[in-house]
Amino acid sequence: MSVNILLLGNERDQFSDDNEHQSLASFYLHRRANRSLIQENQPGLKVYQADVFGNIQVVLHEFPSSDVLRVDLQTSQRVASEADIIIVKYSVNAKNSYLDVKDNFVPLIRQIFSHCTVPVIVAAVGSRINEGPPCSCPLCTSDRGICVTASEGIQLAKDLAATYMELHALNDFYVGSYFGGVLEYFIIQTLNTKTSAKSKKKKNNQFLKVKPPNLEQPEKMPVLQDDPSQYESDFQGLLVHGQCADVIFCTSSLEHLLEAHRIVLCSVSDVFMLLFGGKSAYEVHDSCVLKTTSNLFAVCRDVSVTAEYSPVRVIVKDSLLCSCLSDILHFIYSGAYQWHLLKQQLRKKIEDPEDVARVLHRVRCILKKPGKEADVSYYTEPWQFCSALGRFFNTPLLADVVFQVQDITIPAHRAVLVARCEVMAAMFSGSYAEAKSFLIPIYGISKDTFLCFLEYLYSDCCCPASILQAMSLLVCSEMYQVYRLQHLCEHYIISQLQSMPSRELATTSMSVVSLIRKAKFHNSEHLATWLLHFMALNYLIFSQKSDFQDLSAEERDFVETHRWPSSIYLKQLAEYRQYIHSQKYRCSLM
Repeated sequence: MSVNILLLGNERDQFSDDNEHQSLASFYLHRRANRSLIQENQPGLKVYQADVFGNIQVVLHEFPSSDVLRVDLQTSQRVASEADIIIVKYSVNAKNSYLDVKDNFVPLIRQIFSHCTVPVIVAAVGSRINEGPPCSCPLCTSDRGICVTASEGIQLAKDLAATYMELHALNDFYVGSYFGGVLEYFIIQTLNTKTSAKSKKKKNNQFLKVKPPNLEQPEKMPVLQDDPSQYESDFQGLLVHGQCADVIFCTSSLEHLLEAHRIVLCSVSDVFMLLFGGKSAYEVHDSCVLKTTSNLFAVCRDVSVTAEYSPVRVIVKDSLLCSCLSDILHFIYSGAYQWHLLKQQLRKKIEDPEDVARVLHRVRCILKKPGKEADVSYYTEPWQFCSALGRFFNTPLLADVVFQVQDITIPAHRAVLVARCEVMAAMFSGSYAEAKSFLIPIYGISKDTFLCFLEYLYSDCCCPASILQAMSLLVCSEMYQVYRLQHLCEHYIISQLQSMPSRELATTSMSVVSLIRKAKFHNSEHLATWLLHFMALNYLIFSQKSDFQDLSAEERDFVETHRWPSSIYLKQLAEYRQYIHSQKYRCSLM
């Protein structure tokens, strides 16, 4: 029984002075095979025959370019169709070799194996020469396309459902252990499949009662649960509790109706922007907005209630709006998109269907955007509410508090902060100094991290620039007890680490041990556990780093216990090799 391996692509580095350097296949066979033989059946095509695991024959057909494959296309396609394992390889410093694989070999693989699947390994070979930003001068423009990025290689592997690995040197570790271990795992799986198929034809063969051991698979990483967004319910709670309210709606006789918040009302309506001075009449070019504002509302100009920090009194001129103002405000604070629910609530309070229709029309006029018809509801999805409030992030418009962070000042709105953060809600209430202060200093947090934190409060989005900033944002969110943001940071860190190729993990200066320390200190136990599993899964990389010894005895014990390849796997692999050498296995293959 033999295993056929197909090698496609050229891993030669165009910057290398040594044009006769060993290929990936020859280096692997020299280190791991018992014997090997190289034949050249046609110009450019190399066929390797070797024995691994003692007496298992592997045959490797190598097509370094698509031109070699086209010399005898019929034979080449037959050889490719017989492949049990496919290895796609290219040099990270030769864009042409990558493009040849992507444009020529990938379509061939899809065409031949459209009805069945074979294991595919994508190997990016070499250390990138021009990893930094490309030079912008005209003399260097020709060098921009030379380096193949890790993201391009990962995308190529995703297109083929392949295993992606970066080998930035042809040495014993990267080729012998890393590449060799993965390739031999697939060789063993192929042998298991072929032996299983053969056993069906020889049910009476007693030798087949001795089965090879099932090799252990890598342990699955723990999965973090997603937290649903509480954005809408946060603002509904703000309306119910009325904290930091700066608007008081009144009847024509100045009877108190309800309290609200300018920032929320202005985020959904140009009518309120005009009413509260967020926009001037000259900035609003839509006569319908001007007419709606003057017909429905008026601001009370009484000096006694217009002092600094006093709520603005708004007179509601329309009696129908007064009777159902609470339902309209709940509709606005819920995202201003649940029209069917608003209609149901109005029908319970107003008997006349025509009056219900009139109120709905007036609400549409209030929410109308310039250039849109008044009877068309602009807000149809809840996420647009996040986008609308997000426009007021880091703007002085309607701001009633300013944060001093390092050397910058950041304007903000108390209502948004109170709605989205319980610590802020406590800070701006009671006898705390911040409750009456306009300028509030922030210590122990960088300006970039605090800006990112505030942006989440306004827009419900988390966009850290790096893993380290995500960890700083996680610390900030734990300090202010915004737990969903903390979990979003955890997910970001995990996704970034999972997408990093092994070469980058091996060379990065970022310390995973330091991340574990911070995660544990700031009550992110799930992230700390995941990071320990991640170190165990990439044990060969992290065990070589100096900070590995900084792990506690308990943590190192955990990593050693869950490491891959584990001692159980190595033991099973040794048993399997011994089994292959046994006479019973040889007889079963005859």
